[in-house]
Amino acid sequence: MENYGVNELRKMFLEFFESKGHLKMKSFSLIPHNDNSLLLINSGMAPLKPYFTGQEIPPRRRVTTCQKCIRTGDIENVGKTARHGTFFEMLGNFSFGDYFKNEAIEWSWEFLTEVVGIDKDRLYPSIYQEDDEAFKIWNEKIGIPEDRIFRFGKEDNFWEHGAGPCGPCSEIYYDRGEKYGCGKPTCTVGCDCDRYMEVWNNVFTQFENDGKGNYTELAQKNIDTGMGLERLAVVVQDVDSIFDVDTVCALRNKVCEFANVTYKEDENQDVSIRLITDHIRSATFMISDGIMPTNEGRGYVLRRLIRRAARHGRLLGIDGMFLAKLSETVIEGSKDGYPELYEKKEFIFNVLTQEETKFNKTIDQGLSILASMEEDMTAKGVKTLTGADAFKLYDTYGFPLDLTKEILEEKGYDIDETGFKAAMEEQRVAARTARKTSNYMGADATVYDEIDPSITSEFVGYDRLEADSKITVLTTNPIAAPDSSEEQEKGEVVSAIVDGQHATVIVDQTPFYGTMGGQEGDTGVIVTSEGEFRVEETIHLKGGRIGHVGTMTKGMFKVGDIVTLKVDEAGRANTCKNHSATHLLQKALKVVLGSHVEQKGSLVAPDRLRFDFSHFSPMTPEELQKVEQIVNDEIRKATPVETKIMSLEDAKKTGAMALFGEKYGDVVRVVTMGDFSKELCGGTHVANTSSIQTFKIISEAGVAAGVRRIEALTGEGVFRYYQNLEKQLAEAAMIVKATPATLMDKLSHMMAEIKDLSSENESLKSKLAQDSLGDVTDQVTEVKGMKFLAASVADVDMNGLRELGDQMKNQLGEGVIVLAASKDSKVNLVVMATEEAVKKGAHAGNLIKAIAPCVGGGGGGRPNMAQAGGKNPAGIDEALKLAKETVETQLA
Repeated sequence: MENYGVNELRKMFLEFFESKGHLKMKSFSLIPHNDNSLLLINSGMAPLKPYFTGQEIPPRRRVTTCQKCIRTGDIENVGKTARHGTFFEMLGNFSFGDYFKNEAIEWSWEFLTEVVGIDKDRLYPSIYQEDDEAFKIWNEKIGIPEDRIFRFGKEDNFWEHGAGPCGPCSEIYYDRGEKYGCGKPTCTVGCDCDRYMEVWNNVFTQFENDGKGNYTELAQKNIDTGMGLERLAVVVQDVDSIFDVDTVCALRNKVCEFANVTYKEDENQDVSIRLITDHIRSATFMISDGIMPTNEGRGYVLRRLIRRAARHGRLLGIDGMFLAKLSETVIEGSKDGYPELYEKKEFIFNVLTQEETKFNKTIDQGLSILASMEEDMTAKGVKTLTGADAFKLYDTYGFPLDLTKEILEEKGYDIDETGFKAAMEEQRVAARTARKTSNYMGADATVYDEIDPSITSEFVGYDRLEADSKITVLTTNPIAAPDSSEEQEKGEVVSAIVDGQHATVIVDQTPFYGTMGGQEGDTGVIVTSEGEFRVEETIHLKGGRIGHVGTMTKGMFKVGDIVTLKVDEAGRANTCKNHSATHLLQKALKVVLGSHVEQKGSLVAPDRLRFDFSHFSPMTPEELQKVEQIVNDEIRKATPVETKIMSLEDAKKTGAMALFGEKYGDVVRVVTMGDFSKELCGGTHVANTSSIQTFKIISEAGVAAGVRRIEALTGEGVFRYYQNLEKQLAEAAMIVKATPATLMDKLSHMMAEIKDLSSENESLKSKLAQDSLGDVTDQVTEVKGMKFLAASVADVDMNGLRELGDQMKNQLGEGVIVLAASKDSKVNLVVMATEEAVKKGAHAGNLIKAIAPCVGGGGGGRPNMAQAGGKNPAGIDEALKLAKETVETQLA
């Protein structure tokens, strides 16, 4: 057996199954598509489930892949043994209702023994205990003696996952030799030792389980085959474990080089070497698929892998940053099969470097927090750190449990590991759930439901755009990319957030206006001397809280930090202009259209405003112009905008407009613009109407019965609007070789010319159609005393064909005309019957229904005229022949 490398084996497998009629598909992303049951792709068949279930049609009924996979169920054991790993490649060949057991078994044997060259005498198949069909194939077709075929029960050789498709398996084991065995006389296939390694697994999906243990045969039987590429390499290269196969060994050796240690000299060091080797492979592939380190979902898995690897780098004595450099070796070894790794290498290096840097920072911060916890334990006279505190160090500061444990042991303390594991499991469950949940009110449950109800926020931004305040709550908020299928987890209430995290910040007092009353929330930044948070959205939360949603762009925030909140000045100013203009617009509409106008909705953003109102007909251009004029007149008056706080009753007495159906508190805010507008409003406004500058309506349309919508711009938005119009006008003029000033005259001349050319074109088409038909008087026959003409022409469209039919009808007098034309590989048919012919039984509609199938089409029509289309020009002669026969049956 030749010593093939990992990349060679991958290529050999895929090419072999391509030769068997399989479509080679590239590996799917590690992010499951529309599959909330998985956090990460963990098998070759996982991304192909829609093809197995029939939800989607496969590109071919035979498919082969090499799928990158990640499994983290036994992550705690990675490194401790050479058996465990989180990343692997799964070779697979799949049949969706095509071939079945015979081919699957024969091809697996052919590939292993003839292509790879594995000794047949060292291979042992296993089957499900009741699968006599598979036994017969192995025994009679492949020639394996009965005593070398092992029958196992459901637990080992029957694949099922609750209700749904399921079936027996047939595995192939390789005897690695006595040196890997346990030495027991009973050691054989199925033993837990390392001697007999499962190499290949054929799953025969042939049954449907109703969930109650009842099985029925599937009409469409499938094949799902899996073979670990690294496992195959272990066999072919005759090495101890996956950490010794060529590509992984090169990576393992690089770890040793960085740490200046030798593998297999110190077991504790070997644990770290294997862990780093495995975890950097997983991290590299995950990042290449767009997964980013976060504290939830698959991002949490990635963060954990990176930080475990970085932690064990410290244990090995590796100085400085090393993960990005190590990733380079992963990419070099795997780019043949996964070229996207090389294409995205800079991105991968950047993410790894950023995360390793964050870890190095937070681990030092964690040491400080741990010191505080030690002081608390000393003060309380306890010797055990709670599981909750240990998990806080791990989850918030990325502080590994083993480091916490090691430091505390030196000082005579220990850890409640059971409590830590319980907190960890709770986190894992939350990460795996990956589906929406509801609170007891029936609304979607969010992280904000977990905030202490006593915490509130105060808005102080009516007269200032900057304020200092204390952070009271921090939450993480996962983001899923628009083109990705990543789940939206709930997030968590946390004690700190760090660079790169998407989060929500809540403070005591804020100048940021939260989205409310149609006005979009502010954007801006929140800063300290060491950290910066970009506010992308400001929202109102239950319980009187205001949330600043965005991304930590630098450093770190902790609950209790004093921060400076700075609203984006330009954005707020433009929003104020649009909001004040909305008030002027509503009053102007009442003036022009009548007092029945009521606000039905609005949107006030920095770049535009939208106003929905009650009105039962489209506004005329004159009405729109008048409304626009009134608003601009009020802007030019430069009226001060005044706001007063008063009781609701007093506000109503002043005549202030209120929204119909809106609930107001006992104390309200009244916004007044001179004698023109007075409304109850909690939003932000300009100090003087002149600040709005100008107002322009850009559209008016209906959005519901009795509801109209106006969209408009103010200030710089209007100027940009006209600049864009000028640009479009200049481009349009250039296209027709004119200037904006001469464009109208040019277009008028062009339209007249187009009209003349169109008329001339129709005349020419008519003449061409006549010329194409030629003199057909000699083709006119009689059917039961009635004239009949059936003829075909070339390159005539339906309009031309109908015109020809009218001309022929005039020439023919009384009778039936059938015309066929082929144009652009399509067929047009027209049938016309004169009044006398119809009286005698002719029916154009029924006639065309009879002949249209000849040209691969269909149609119909009235007794005197009908038309049809088709796709088969070769059937025209047959259609015309059938037409005459059909007319003979119609005429009396």
